[in-house]
Amino acid sequence: MNICVIGTGYVGLVTGSCLSDSGNNVTCLDIDESKINSLKEGKVGIYEPGLENIVLRNYNAKRLKFTTNYKDAIEGSNIIFLAVSTPPKDDGSADLTYIKNAAKELAKYIEDYKVIVTKSTVPVGTTHLIKDIISAITDVEFDVASNPEFLKEGSAVNDFMFPDRIVVGVETQKSEQMLRDLYEPFLRKEDRLIFVDIKSSEVSKYASNSMLATRISFMNEMANLCEKVGADIGSVRKIMSQDKRIGKEFLYPGLGYGGSCFPKDIKAIIDVGRQNGIEMDLCSSVDKVNMNQRNKFFDKIQNYFKDLKGLKFAVWGLSFKPNTDDLREAPSVDIINKLLQHGAQISVNDPASMENFKEIFNDKVEYFENNFDALDDADCLVINTEWSIYRQPDFANMKKRMKRHIIFDGRNLYNHEKLKQFGFYYTNIGYSPENE
Repeated sequence: MNICVIGTGYVGLVTGSCLSDSGNNVTCLDIDESKINSLKEGKVGIYEPGLENIVLRNYNAKRLKFTTNYKDAIEGSNIIFLAVSTPPKDDGSADLTYIKNAAKELAKYIEDYKVIVTKSTVPVGTTHLIKDIISAITDVEFDVASNPEFLKEGSAVNDFMFPDRIVVGVETQKSEQMLRDLYEPFLRKEDRLIFVDIKSSEVSKYASNSMLATRISFMNEMANLCEKVGADIGSVRKIMSQDKRIGKEFLYPGLGYGGSCFPKDIKAIIDVGRQNGIEMDLCSSVDKVNMNQRNKFFDKIQNYFKDLKGLKFAVWGLSFKPNTDDLREAPSVDIINKLLQHGAQISVNDPASMENFKEIFNDKVEYFENNFDALDDADCLVINTEWSIYRQPDFANMKKRMKRHIIFDGRNLYNHEKLKQFGFYYTNIGYSPENE
């Protein structure tokens, strides 16, 4: 098939490159000329395992193209994916400016039947709004569909190639068959293609992310309780995970969720409820617990040291999760800002996101390519992200480098008994040495 993907951000680029890898001719369209030029030069600009290879392979094979020209991209396409940004407004509602503008522009170049698919995460009713916008511009036959993405940053290519489900909201048999044909190569072992009505498809993305975010906030609330009563959240988690009704996923306490999806989607579903006269009390509490979690972690640091002025803090991990360079809603940004406001000195290490971090903090912090070098003369190590290189460090080397042997672990990477044997003061989420 001939496919057009509008938007070359995270979702659009993964979608376009993976569809081209199954033999389709894909044109990725973006109004950002510098981004398109970079892609043509082989510069992906997104840290995502496997993505650069798949982009370069299909671009060199001429199955994947990049352009800023709407006319060229739209006219030859059978299916058009809208994968533009829908960022949150100040009130939490989704800003639909970009997707509306894209719909108006693409409508000018529809000359034959197309299926126009919303891939961006959008509030319920948006796909029908897109339909109305296009219908006001053209009389040519077209269908709309909703196809929310369920990609996890750090494993997006694998998630696309081997999906646990593909959700598609449609209105006609014609559009259903075209999208079934498109996704058939990804479902050879098992048919996990789910066709529903468009509104149910739109809600499903918000509902799924809200459930996962709820599990994270719930475990963080339990972890905070464990710290106060002297229990160990690690033991509690193991017991919970053995219950088949609960399962093992998303039961790890930490600094809360971040990134481009969970924070935005929780706020958006709260706004959708508000617009429809429904108070989303549980989702509102999930959002509140998540934002408070990073504040509680900083309070633990401040309560321990009392005065932070002049102290040196080494920070391991900046991105909101491992295997990505994404700093959107990353707890590290809030925590480091607070440390700086209280007069601390900061040295940081992260395998992927330091260049992005420099755009936020410039020379306010020191950057180290080697995570151990960041520890030199540090009064404390703060861990924000569970990158694999941090999981089994040389604790003896750490002890030699650090001025004081103190670790505040926001991702529960280490065994507190082991750290105690090495002579570290170690505290994580859901465990405090003061309770021993």
